[in-house]
Order: sequence, then structure tokens, then C-alpha cells
Amino acid sequence: MRDMSVRTVKLVIQYDGAGFAGWQRQPATRTVQGALEEALSRLCATPIAALGAGRTDAGVHARGQAVGVRVPERWTPRELARALNAVLPPDLWVKRADEMDASFHARFSAVARRYSYRVGLDDEAASPFRRRYEWHYRRPVELSLLHEAAACLPGEHCFKGFAVKGTAPPTDDHRCIITDARWVTDSEGVVSFHVEANRFLHHMVRFLVGTMLDVASRRRSLESMTELLVAEDNSNVSPPAPPHALFLELVRYPEHLFLQQT
Repeated sequence: MRDMSVRTVKLVIQYDGAGFAGWQRQPATRTVQGALEEALSRLCATPIAALGAGRTDAGVHARGQAVGVRVPERWTPRELARALNAVLPPDLWVKRADEMDASFHARFSAVARRYSYRVGLDDEAASPFRRRYEWHYRRPVELSLLHEAAACLPGEHCFKGFAVKGTAPPTDDHRCIITDARWVTDSEGVVSFHVEANRFLHHMVRFLVGTMLDVASRRRSLESMTELLVAEDNSNVSPPAPPHALFLELVRYPEHLFLQQT
């Protein structure tokens, strides 16, 4: 039975990760969760927990991080979003708010997440107007090899070879189902990797990007991609791409959980 004194709301938030030490609340460090909970508690005059769909690392950005909150019934989703945007810091913004079924859980109800990663291949990627959100990759890259490397990824695989060791419990099989993985040319000199899966492991996207770029610059073979997909550890993976060009784009949920959309 729904608690009529409390409303369950999903916030979709955007943030520039440069000024945050990641998502998760920390006692003496500025984090996204900490800043959001401070604003929520200020508006509601009581401590409010903000549960994110996932924990982004320090420096990682989001265009579509999903956050579950339970607030007093008087707050409609639209009014909550408007009030939050009036008090949140300028590098954190609520894009939208939806009323959800009381069973909604930001992490466990999610059915898919999507990330993107931007890579600058031209000299102008060193510009201060681009390097904040792109990895300026200085080696020559064969785009055809990038596409071939990404084509190895769709489907269900064990990603122990592309994750930080210990990122999941020993009983976890580390298997993820990738439904989309592709490189897109955004503009002359800029390519971006887009990937969607039912879940991601720690540093998984960054390991994938670093390895695919090594393949495309002929520092390792294309065959090593498939070898890493059956590896028992990450001892042969390439160094992860830096965090500042990674974006959490969106989180998907079943339609039946939405009660009211703004």
C-alpha cells in the first residue's frame, strides 16, 4: 500500500564531474550525492536520501543520471525540480522529475544504462574549449579498426578482462549483456564511443575505450578483443581511458513504474 504522506520521485540529473570527487557521499569531500542530498534536505526540512542508479567516478560527467528520492507528498515532481534548480550549485542540474511507483529503486529497477566517451583526434583537441570533455588522443588511429573492435562487443560476455579486479563479489559471474556498441564520427577530428548494456562493471567503459584505441593505433591486435572477452582477469587489458571524457547518458526503466511524467 502506498504511503500517502510520501511521494516517490525519479530525478534525472546532469552534472559536470570536474568539480566532484565522484557520485558517492564522502564526509569531507564534495560529491554529487552529497550536494544533492544537502539541497533536498534544505527544501524538505528533514534528511532526504538520494539513491543513484550507479556510482560515477571522480571526473565523470552525466547527462542522464537517475536518482530515486522519497519526499513529502506536498512536493509534486515539477515543483521539486524547479525548487532544486534554484538552490543547487551551477555544475549540477535537474533535467526532469517523474513520479514513480513506491517499488521503484534507482539501481535495482534499471534495465539498461548508456554511456558515451569522446575522443579528439586532431590538434585542436588540445584547445581549452575541448580538452575538458574530450580525450586528446595523439596517436594515429585507423577508424576501420575502431569499428571492428566495437563489433566484437554486442551480446552476453564475461567482462573480467575489462574490469577492475574485485569490482563485483567473487560469486558474481561478471557477465553483462551489451545491446549496442559503436563508434560515431561527431565532427572532423572527433569520434565518440556509444555503449548500452544491462549493467557495467567498475572502469569497464574506460578499459574498453583504452583497448579499442590501442587496437586502432596498431599497438595490439584486433584478436586481443575477443581474447579479453574470455579472460579470467584484467592482466592483459590496456590502461583505462581517462575519466574526464566519459558521460553517463541515460538509464532505462520499465514503463509500468512511471505513475506520472512531467
